[in-house]
Amino acid sequence: MVVLNKIYTKTGDAGTTALASGERRPKHDLRVDAYGTVDETNAVLGLVRQVTATEHPELDVVLGRIQNDLFDLGADLATPESDEAPAFPPLRITEAQVTAIEAEIDRLNADLEPLRSFVLPGGSAAAAHLHMARTVSRRAERLMTALAAGETVNRQAMVYMNRLSDFFFVASRWVNDKGAQDVLWVPGKNR
Repeated sequence: MVVLNKIYTKTGDAGTTALASGERRPKHDLRVDAYGTVDETNAVLGLVRQVTATEHPELDVVLGRIQNDLFDLGADLATPESDEAPAFPPLRITEAQVTAIEAEIDRLNADLEPLRSFVLPGGSAAAAHLHMARTVSRRAERLMTALAAGETVNRQAMVYMNRLSDFFFVASRWVNDKGAQDVLWVPGKNR
């Protein structure tokens, strides 16, 4: 259980922050950047849900679950693996969470026609916001892969983040009247 009685602690005034392990790292550290960008993805989902709550309530339920998963993912990234026995088991993204998001991708994608061109971000407001979530989640994934080049990162967390951007893409098409309102790229159109 998390208890936050005081919001400012002044412990980060010198440019460092504490990981879940208690270890302090610079705020520009790659691990902090990765979980900070996961948090940014979650904030974009808060904007998406302002639209989906009324226009696509069945999708909004899924987005609520994803927001919770993103907090799990942030906790996963904020807890580096260690050789020391932890005081409590660290929260890690699991294969079940990956499987659940894959099932949602398949469910939404079943309603869509195959693409014949790349899709430009836009169409409906919900789709545009989902494309923003997709691009931010891709940035988080890039940061996670950079982090994994030098430190251990939970493989299921990496897979989850990869699937998440796919989910946002499929969901953006689905809210665009199941692809009918997609704005397609026309190569060289304005030459």
